[in-house]
Amino acid sequence: MSRGKFFFSGSVGAKLDDKNRFVLPQQMRYGLIEEGVLEFSIGLGLGGCLAIYRKSDIDKIVEKFQAKQHLGKYQKFFTLFFSTLHQTTCDKIGRVIIPGVLKKAVGIQGEIVVAGVLNKIEIWPKEHYESQLNTLLAGKDPEYNLAQLTEEAFALLEGEEVHE
Repeated sequence: MSRGKFFFSGSVGAKLDDKNRFVLPQQMRYGLIEEGVLEFSIGLGLGGCLAIYRKSDIDKIVEKFQAKQHLGKYQKFFTLFFSTLHQTTCDKIGRVIIPGVLKKAVGIQGEIVVAGVLNKIEIWPKEHYESQLNTLLAGKDPEYNLAQLTEEAFALLEGEEVHE
């Protein structure tokens, strides 16, 4: 699988077991394997989700942030991001443990949605994911107009900037 062409996509519902584990879909697990090893990091994502990052992506993030670590205004972010970032893997049957601090931080009760989003995998509390999706699709989100967002996102492909 060519790493340059691979991206995460699709979504699936899952339930956490009594040990805070869920089964990561096989295709997503394959996308996390680098140099024959399945290692990745799970941490806080944007907008109320968790994110699973490939090891190589975390290595790039660390390298870039280390160059900026002396900037005081980012210290709280660095502390929050890295203190809640957990390096991990799957067990033999593909289960991933969600650390308690992360489960609590995003309000996961038991059911989740695992969503592939380009270079990362997002883990959402099921209720939150479905609510956001339904609101956006129904055109009821006051912050986001789906038609406008779609137009702007595809304009990025052409190198155009869309001005509001």
